[in-house]
Amino acid sequence: MPIRNIRQAEQLEIDATVRLRAYDGQYELAFDWHQNMELVWLVDGVKEAYSLEKLARMYRFLSENGECYWIEIREKCGWRPIGDVTLLADDFAISIGDSRYWARGIGGKVLKRMIERAKELGFTEIRVGEIYDWNIGSQRLFEKMGFSRLEKTEKGWSYKVTV
Repeated sequence: MPIRNIRQAEQLEIDATVRLRAYDGQYELAFDWHQNMELVWLVDGVKEAYSLEKLARMYRFLSENGECYWIEIREKCGWRPIGDVTLLADDFAISIGDSRYWARGIGGKVLKRMIERAKELGFTEIRVGEIYDWNIGSQRLFEKMGFSRLEKTEKGWSYKVTV
């Protein structure tokens, strides 16, 4: 884990139904999510499905440069990944990949826990490189959690919060 040589937690508890589990190299778990053009449009600003190679590159970058976790939901048969979140020294990324779990409050729970994690690591702020103008749900979520717009980007806004 490259954030100041601090060992990444294997698991971050949120509540009885949601937890974060350290990314384990199994990027294929997220392949179906990245075939959903609505998701890809919201997080990447393009409408092009991911290949396995692109997905592997993305997760390699995230896990080599920050704390990358699976967002997991407890179901009757156990824990199941539904998205991912990564805290980097100079950026932050969250994606609820399984659209059945969109707009259910999970993103807010995860974001709150990652703000706590940033404090544990000694961060003074968290920055988000860009949230696109059309991703109103993410804008509202981040603003509700105390983030403010930092500067205009090509397709949206960067955000930051003091922790």
